[in-house]
Amino acid sequence: MSMDTIQDLFEHGLEDIYHAEHQLVDALEDLEENTERDEIAEAFAEHREETQGQIDRLEEVFEMFGEPPEKEECEGIEGLIEEYEEFESMDPAQEVMDYHNMAAAEKTEHYEIAAYGNLIPLADQLGMDEAADLLEENLREEQDALDELKELTETYAMDAIPAE
Repeated sequence: MSMDTIQDLFEHGLEDIYHAEHQLVDALEDLEENTERDEIAEAFAEHREETQGQIDRLEEVFEMFGEPPEKEECEGIEGLIEEYEEFESMDPAQEVMDYHNMAAAEKTEHYEIAAYGNLIPLADQLGMDEAADLLEENLREEQDALDELKELTETYAMDAIPAE
């Protein structure tokens, strides 16, 4: 595929985030399973359901193009998942793992927010108002998920983790 037009750039970004969201459905399940605190695990479960809805919206955007949904490997998300798996392999204490899970999820939310934030003006430029609206809905959900994670992180009882 050549990268000469706004449409090329938009399609590439769409395929990238489509792949990322699919990867994150599985990653959120892992986060939920590897988290002991119920309120944190529930947040991951809720966002996993939202992520499936985001995938459905992305598929609607592909339909608007008259193209079947395609994935372009999202190396950013792959790197974040690899980083998480490496940390998990260090067999951290559960309290450390719970905190790390929230931090890892926050990183991915920032990535997704940036991806959607970059796609929306491209959709606008292409005159794809309905697509921009769907992407905006995904963006709002990602921002809400980030806000919830930040709140959970801020209220996490850090004294459960030894300082040294």
